[in-house]
Amino acid sequence: MSHVVDRQNLDFLFYAVFGLEEILSHADFVDYDRAAISGILDTTQALSERELAPCAAELDANEPKFVDGKVVVPDRARQALQACASAGLFAAMFDAEVGGLGLPYMVSTALNGILGCGNLALANYLSLTVGNANIVREFGTYDQKRCFLPPMLEGRWFGTMCLSETQAGSSLSDIQTKAEPADEGGYRISGSKMWISGGDHEMAENIVHLVLARIPGSPAGVKGISLFLVPKYRVSSDGCLGEFNNVAVAGLNHKMGQRGTTNCLLNFGEGGDCIGQLVGEPNKGLSYMFQMMNEARIGVGTSSVMSALSGYLFSLDYARTRLQGRRIRDKDPLAPQVAIIEHADVRRMLLAQKAAVEGGLALSCLCASLIDRQRMAAETQRDDLALLLELLTPVMKSWPSEHCLEANKLAIQILGGYGYTRDYPVERFYRDNRLNHIHEGTFAIHGIDLLGRKVRMQDGRALQLLAEKLAATIGRARDCAPLADSAGDLEGAFDALKKATAAVSGCDDPELALANATLYLDNFGHVVVAWLWLEQALAASAALADDRADYSRSFLEGKLAACRYFYRYELPKVHAGFTLVGSLDDTGLRMMPQAFLGA
Repeated sequence: MSHVVDRQNLDFLFYAVFGLEEILSHADFVDYDRAAISGILDTTQALSERELAPCAAELDANEPKFVDGKVVVPDRARQALQACASAGLFAAMFDAEVGGLGLPYMVSTALNGILGCGNLALANYLSLTVGNANIVREFGTYDQKRCFLPPMLEGRWFGTMCLSETQAGSSLSDIQTKAEPADEGGYRISGSKMWISGGDHEMAENIVHLVLARIPGSPAGVKGISLFLVPKYRVSSDGCLGEFNNVAVAGLNHKMGQRGTTNCLLNFGEGGDCIGQLVGEPNKGLSYMFQMMNEARIGVGTSSVMSALSGYLFSLDYARTRLQGRRIRDKDPLAPQVAIIEHADVRRMLLAQKAAVEGGLALSCLCASLIDRQRMAAETQRDDLALLLELLTPVMKSWPSEHCLEANKLAIQILGGYGYTRDYPVERFYRDNRLNHIHEGTFAIHGIDLLGRKVRMQDGRALQLLAEKLAATIGRARDCAPLADSAGDLEGAFDALKKATAAVSGCDDPELALANATLYLDNFGHVVVAWLWLEQALAASAALADDRADYSRSFLEGKLAACRYFYRYELPKVHAGFTLVGSLDDTGLRMMPQAFLGA
């Protein structure tokens, strides 16, 4: 069994649930069919298993070091990333006209996930570069695209995103990095950026930083932020590399997980001029960067799912082979021991992991498919698809980072004492996944975004679109006798969501209204994932009725069991959560700071 992907589940989600064959029929994807997609998945799986996964423990144990002015990463990391570049994976999502493979977003997201399942720390470099290149493709000038896109899509240059600063953190309105017009053209960049993943290393010929900075005289707050391309080495008009651009590493951050991804404090312009190029128009940088950030949020959520999949697959394999104890009804101490998967609580923990992982992966496929379907849709439908994706993006980033992390915890528990040692990888999977909770915005920020803005957009239009989707699924499930009760449960849960939303929307005190936004987001995610589990159960029931050879009977029965688990063990929790949100409880808000320990 593979430890980097469950291909049967991925095929099921692609073709039985989210209609990838319909997407492939679109003119943009006519070069691909199911066989071609399978071949690309084969290649990516092989790379993850042979190149990325084998060096994951080494990178974790030997994290990047700052030596003689350079950031040093073990050479196996460079070799693995070069293999990804040679396979064209940096270019997977880009159109052929700019040198890409032209794959659907749903497929390219899955490819990155497979790489991340093998070695999340290395997959980060690819994901950051892809996001950076997509900003250049979307908003860059002709010359910027000509100079910067080819080497990034070929995997020769890597990319980053430089937003945070030590004094600002997530509050981007407080950034202080400056961009002053230079006499020779471009802008002189000065300032510092903190927590920059992939910020420096020697694995690429160049590193292209996307930097948020202020042009003197710009408005205060987020309205005065511009975006700049700032390469580590300057780039001439013909695309050749020039001198060092004075982007200096001030220090490396040493993290609990994802240690193979360098994380830096960068100083711009400290040792001389650091020249950047303006991307798009002045003072619109944050809106441009949000495209990369939203893509990254889908990517972070997918990474969280795949980190949990790593733990699930490993602990499942372990549980099938680890002999310990006997069944409760067997009291004979001389009887053979049984595999621990025969114990009820181990099966419960495996089922909880399966429900979180496969529910989270369905959420990832849904969000990616919405991007693909925007390309296919008529203009009148495109706005609705974009609006639904905007509503689901904070859920996509946040729900897996919470509940798939819990799945990693259960994987450790299944291994018992061994799970806490570095002899086995499950503790590393947990540490790697823990960072996803804060990457691309903390859980609380996304809760405020969802409850304070997203559910209210266009007079609640986004939430209405979601309601229509759920109603269609509920209607189909009511006609399927084994799933009729689940249909009613989902309807009741969504009713609770709507009541809580209405109660908060009617509150005139914004602090009180958003005091429990994190709880709202968590329960909102539970409802969305329950909907996707019901969709999977409907597809599994149809496949069982047709006796389809595409999927084994045990696989389909496993889908129904996981859906039943989620509806019995997880979905009922939302009623208490939404009741608390709707009550506008102020316990946390009114807690005085001095009362935590006493004045």
